Amino acid sequence: MQKFLQNLLDLQNLDAQLQEVREHLAAFPKKLAEVEARVAGAKAELDNSKAAQVETIRERKKYELDVEQWKERVRKYKDQTAQVKTNEAYKALQHEVQTAEGEIAKAEDRLLEQMVAAEEYDRRVKTSEKLLKEVEDVARGQRAKIESDKTTLEKELAELSAQRAGVVANVPEDLLDHYERIARKHNGVVLAEVRGEKCGACGMRIRPHVFQEMQRGTNEMFHCETCTRILYYVEPEQSGASAAASASHDGAAAPRSRE
Repeated sequence: MQKFLQNLLDLQNLDAQLQEVREHLAAFPKKLAEVEARVAGAKAELDNSKAAQVETIRERKKYELDVEQWKERVRKYKDQTAQVKTNEAYKALQHEVQTAEGEIAKAEDRLLEQMVAAEEYDRRVKTSEKLLKEVEDVARGQRAKIESDKTTLEKELAELSAQRAGVVANVPEDLLDHYERIARKHNGVVLAEVRGEKCGACGMRIRPHVFQEMQRGTNEMFHCETCTRILYYVEPEQSGASAAASASHDGAAAPRSRE
């Protein structure tokens, strides 16, 4: 194969590796964001549980105060019953006592509900704290792995870039410009191998005289007439049996020397 084609093939191979490394590096911010999102989600769940717990405690204190206030009213009304002079006033106070005792029962029911809810939110807080710790432990390991992988890929990127610079140094500037124009057009795939007298990239058949010239190994550059990629041809290797048969045929065809 012509030297310039081999250089371009090496360059294409390095560019493909560089592209793959850059794509992996570009994915790291998203991976880190996903890790942080899981941690943030666990923290938000814990915050919500704690907020609900605090609200339940506040409501419980409110109903405890309600119970005490209504009980105080009952005590006051009962004290007043001993001082009234008429049946009407006595009945009125008794009605107030009954009303207050009804409110006490309601407040105590609500208080009981809040106490039950508080126990549930206590469990939720403990569960959320445990989950957050687990998520943070996993996230710590994931961050470390991401940073390690990133460092490895950055080193690989630097090595591949240095190799590319070495190959580029052997490619004429005009040929490099030509290579890069085709690369931009075909997503980095600049060269296509000719297989079965067809372009290995788009499948278009190569003209017979072009294929013959490529088989001769001339220094001319050929392009696919359809996709415009640079074409190259690799002579297929003969199998051991084919090579032996060819050598035997050549030996049989050779003229005998005269004695």
